[in-house]
Amino acid sequence: MKRTLVSNAALLSQLLAVSAGLTLAGPLFGEGMNGQANQPPQTASTATQDKADRELTKQIRKAIVSDKSLSTQAHNVKILTRDGAVTLKGQVKSDDEKKAVEDKASGVAGNGKVSSELTVGPNTSTKTKSE
Repeated sequence: MKRTLVSNAALLSQLLAVSAGLTLAGPLFGEGMNGQANQPPQTASTATQDKADRELTKQIRKAIVSDKSLSTQAHNVKILTRDGAVTLKGQVKSDDEKKAVEDKASGVAGNGKVSSELTVGPNTSTKTKSE
C-alpha cells in the first residue's frame, strides 16, 4: 500500500510539473559524470531570474508601455534580463521606434547594459484603425 501511495505521489508531482511547463528528468539534469550539475539550455521561457532581474525587467517594460507614441509591436518586445544585462528582442515599426525602445531600456538599466536584437519591419498587426 505504501509503495502504491509513493508511486501515485510521484505520478502526481510529474503531472503537475508537466502542466506547469516543466519536465522532471532523473539523472538527465542531475549530477554529470565529472561531478558538475548539467543544466538544461536557457531560453526566454525557461530562464530563471533573481528578484533584481525581475524588477529591472518590470521597470523597463513599464517605461516602454507608458510611451503611448510607440506601437503595439514596440510595447511587446521581448526583454531578457540576466545578472543586470538586458537583451531586447523582437520587431518594431521604424528606426525611430527601435531607438526609442533602446533608449528607454538604457535609461533604466544603465548605459552599456543593454544589447539590442531588435529588427525593423512592417506592422504585423491585423487590426486597422477605424476612422
